[in-house]
Amino acid sequence: MKLSPRLLSFAALASLALAVGVFAANPVPDSVKQGGFAIGPQAYSFNRFTAFEAVEKAAAAGAKCIEFYPGQKLSKEKPDSKLHHTMNDEDFAALQAKLKQHDVTAVNYGVVGGKDEAEWRKIFEFAKKLNLYAITTEDVKNIDVIEKLVKEFDIKVGYHEHAKRPLDRSYQLWDPNYVAQLVKDRDPRIGACADTGHWQTSGLKPVDCLKILKGRIISSHLKDREAIGEKKPDIVYGTGVSDIAGCLAELKAQGFDGNISVEYENKWEDNVPDIKTCIEFVKNWGEKNK
Repeated sequence: MKLSPRLLSFAALASLALAVGVFAANPVPDSVKQGGFAIGPQAYSFNRFTAFEAVEKAAAAGAKCIEFYPGQKLSKEKPDSKLHHTMNDEDFAALQAKLKQHDVTAVNYGVVGGKDEAEWRKIFEFAKKLNLYAITTEDVKNIDVIEKLVKEFDIKVGYHEHAKRPLDRSYQLWDPNYVAQLVKDRDPRIGACADTGHWQTSGLKPVDCLKILKGRIISSHLKDREAIGEKKPDIVYGTGVSDIAGCLAELKAQGFDGNISVEYENKWEDNVPDIKTCIEFVKNWGEKNK
């Protein structure tokens, strides 16, 4: 039977809606966005403190979201408990209460890996329970397992990049071209966590790397540094050579809708003022470039 143009149009729309539904992973809520971006700290910025203190510091920096990492001590009151995908229900409930108290939303978790499918399932179950947008990993060997669970749980996964390792040529995640090839034939919900600081240490320009990964950027650890090709400490956005404004423009041009984490590996004991300034930079840039 030949369909009329009108029925064909409806069929095309239905097909498009189905495709969008298949690949529409749990989105970052608009309520946590500032200047159009979900900008907040990576809790690793506060690794001298507990996860509860990280939530407090995120709020003090003006953030509405946070990315957690595995293994951080949970609280001063429970120093033997850790924020982890294996944490018990009581500790998990306390974490949720802390987030609610400070109006901060958890959006991502990593860098994390699993030794096998059983552990990866626990990671995804934890992420689903916390209503996360994505998981950050460097676990290449288990990518088949990860893809299977991405489809099952509808949670995105971003491959993080540490800097080039001259004594370990087997480590290739530093190269955005490698990451692009790694994920290109995988489920669209698998992509990159763009760490601009580690790219710079490897001698790469962040904007160029973002362009290589166009359409596959799940999240970002956005950093400004004072040099490319050297390992330097993080500095306030807009004061280095990373071209943070250019990075934001490129992410916006790509339709990026993930989370940006300020992973500030500097001034460990007192970096809230600098992180707050970084968040304000992103917020102000976004408001000026709507």
